[in-house]
Amino acid sequence: MIHLLCRTFCFISHLYLSSTILLCNIYSKIISRREKMEKENIHGPQHFDLNTGANIPSVGLGTWKASPGVVGDAVVAAVKAGYRHIDCARVYDNEKEIGEALKTLFSAGVVQRGEMFITSKLWISDCAPEDVSKALARTLEDLQLDYIDLYLIHWPFRTKSGSRGWDPEVMVPLCLSETWNAMEGLFASGQARAIGVSNFSTKKLQDLLGYAKIPPAVNQVECHPVWQQPALHNLCNSTGVHLTAYSPLGSPGSWVKGEILKEPILIEIAEKLNKSPAQVALRWGIQSGHSVLPKSVNESRIKENLSLFDWCIPPELFSKFSQIHQQRLLRGDFAVHESCSPYKSLEDLWDGEI
Repeated sequence: MIHLLCRTFCFISHLYLSSTILLCNIYSKIISRREKMEKENIHGPQHFDLNTGANIPSVGLGTWKASPGVVGDAVVAAVKAGYRHIDCARVYDNEKEIGEALKTLFSAGVVQRGEMFITSKLWISDCAPEDVSKALARTLEDLQLDYIDLYLIHWPFRTKSGSRGWDPEVMVPLCLSETWNAMEGLFASGQARAIGVSNFSTKKLQDLLGYAKIPPAVNQVECHPVWQQPALHNLCNSTGVHLTAYSPLGSPGSWVKGEILKEPILIEIAEKLNKSPAQVALRWGIQSGHSVLPKSVNESRIKENLSLFDWCIPPELFSKFSQIHQQRLLRGDFAVHESCSPYKSLEDLWDGEI
């Protein structure tokens, strides 16, 4: 009898101890989750969720206008600084050098392929359905990758296969549903882990969502304090499409005429927070709910542009961004032509969002 009581007591004690440990583990996970959520509420997430189930880093390195000969070093510096998203495009003419930089980083064990998020884009001369997979194959070869994390239709515009530039004589009608169907094939094959679009207006994105079998994961567009895109933001938020901002600091020396970082309200907020105007512009983007792709080949600025997660813009300062005069800077004039393009005006191209 005593032996039976001892065994029963031991069993109950073991059960109690196991339950206590289990409850402690659950409580610890809840606290950890709560702390993570509180941190993200204050400082913003370092990743955003895509509708594919993957995560996209909040900050990536843009490589537009990053010249061959310097872009490779910029990629290496960025990855060593903590960047995990590199934004590429075939038309930038630097994917081979980026591929060499990635190969070096992987071989040296600085980072593993699975830790990186690599984006590239389908150029306007490759939008014929039969050219889509060939275009991605060339990009994968240049980047020395087996798959791309995100592949985007660069513009809702098309030129003749194999053509260069966008002179009127090479402009042809775009059948977006056929191009998108080919993009869906890349997703199904696993060569593109996610697919999306770039430079799509609110209306064009809404139209695409109406017939896409696989919805776009991302719409990469111009977005910064001087062009905040509230209507597009609202559509993306309501449909599960993530918005990514290219040229979030502007692009001096290109066809962008505005000087975002000289905006008085931005400077005022930066001074109050003891941050640079660039950091405040990028921080605004993350707090607005989208990822940002600042471009730099300067190592110190590359690091500065990533120093965004241990501070935030308080509500009373964040509200001041609504006072900034809005102006689209990257207008896409090249896609407009009275007779040869489907877009007779910038109003047509952007469906009034200009």
